[in-house]
Amino acid sequence: MTGNVAFMFVCTIMVFFMTPGLALFYGGMVRRKNALNTMMFCMAMLGIGIFLWILVGYSLSFGTDHAGIIGDLDNILLRHVSWEVTGGEGEAPEMISVLFNMMFAVISPAIILGAVAERMKFSKMMIFVVVWSLLVYYPLAHMAWGGGLLEMIGSIDFAGGNVIHISTGVSGLTACILLGKRKGYGAMSYHPHNIPLFLLGASMLWMGWFCFNCGCAGGANSIAVLAFANTALSSAVSMIVWMIIEAVVQKKCTIMGAMTGGIVGLVGITPGAGFVPLWTSILIGATTAPICYLAISKLKNKLGYDDALDSFGCHGVGGIWGGIVTGIFATKQVSAAVPHEGLLYGDYRLFLPQLGAIGISIAVAVVMTTLIMLVLKKCGGVRVPDLEEAQGLDLIEHGERAYPAFNGLD
Repeated sequence: MTGNVAFMFVCTIMVFFMTPGLALFYGGMVRRKNALNTMMFCMAMLGIGIFLWILVGYSLSFGTDHAGIIGDLDNILLRHVSWEVTGGEGEAPEMISVLFNMMFAVISPAIILGAVAERMKFSKMMIFVVVWSLLVYYPLAHMAWGGGLLEMIGSIDFAGGNVIHISTGVSGLTACILLGKRKGYGAMSYHPHNIPLFLLGASMLWMGWFCFNCGCAGGANSIAVLAFANTALSSAVSMIVWMIIEAVVQKKCTIMGAMTGGIVGLVGITPGAGFVPLWTSILIGATTAPICYLAISKLKNKLGYDDALDSFGCHGVGGIWGGIVTGIFATKQVSAAVPHEGLLYGDYRLFLPQLGAIGISIAVAVVMTTLIMLVLKKCGGVRVPDLEEAQGLDLIEHGERAYPAFNGLD
């Protein structure tokens, strides 16, 4: 038991570390005048996400089922949750699962920021993430992992393809369309202001992702080992394929492209990390990279939406594809948690529920995000005025600058 507890504590801490990593990742990608605002959006979730999860999030996600959609409030403020061993030898306390899943609930809303960066009011974003957690994240977590609808129809989601990546990517796309484009979008170029900062954040995310996926095995066991290997191989292959695509299309490889390739490979393997054989990670990484590359480089331009930091292109598209390939490659030979063999093995009884779960996740994200954004628009608006957007949100929203002029201040 102590070994599993130690393992899950390490995984929990490393997934916590991913939120500051996301702040640096996003912060390096935006313009200098919006760096702190972007990072603040992410870091604020460490307060809001943890408090909300302990207050009601865990109970709504994993409480007694109601209509396959949501749990109850019996575990509000973690009432009746034990931190002592209640099962047989080798089982970790329930509180360990609470804390590990809490970190998922913290980082997920922060991912949405990537779609609406550089133009949304900080106050309205904070309201948005609270309501979004209540209406989208907690219900989907219950549906997928708490005995709800997605489990009932026979779908599987090892580490959050539906719950985290599809929900945040699609919500980000919906929000950015309703919010509108940044001023000058399409008429001027937007360049990342600090690529080393981006690289540091991406590295923190990649490192934490191993614990993100491995911890979903629930302990230090063979499934955790497989999840680690699948995570490593898929991300590595995806990175290589992305670099090859850039070399062919752009005649040069970029650090941003290489790291983005690694990240989308991580997204693609997340739904099936503990359900698919190791060799399939090569195919998953090799296919996720070009699909997400096309979404970012072609689809966004063709449809004209301003997904500022490609939340939908990376997480939404990668998560959808990851759910599909899980339905193709998952097998009982790898994990007893797989209800039916994947499509590759001649059985459609997993593949069809995977498609159904993806459709449900998209519908929940679109409908609820649209509702939240429309209400916020009616309550004083959601984006900053044009002049404030031009001046930069760091100074206007927070009274700080990431790179102040020190003349006269030393």
